[in-house]
Amino acid sequence: MYVVMRRYTGAEALADALVQNEAEITQLLTSIPGFKSYQAVRTGNGGVATITTCDDQAGTSESVRRAAEWVRNNLSSASISPPEVSEGEVFVGF
Repeated sequence: MYVVMRRYTGAEALADALVQNEAEITQLLTSIPGFKSYQAVRTGNGGVATITTCDDQAGTSESVRRAAEWVRNNLSSASISPPEVSEGEVFVGF
């Protein structure tokens, strides 16, 4: 399994948009082949972290592409910094 984490700063508008558009986000991400799970976390001071788990790196890469496109198309007027992206293979899991 692979995981990708995206950390956004100054992203209160993103957090609100994710809540308001949960059904759309669910459809967008669960249609990725090998999709396993998605979480979005408010990290304080207006930060947001998202975590996507997929069977392989192709899935997590596609989730990054889709997330960037969704933010671009839906939050173009918000001043959200590009995310810090960390991606890797799961080597311990419970």
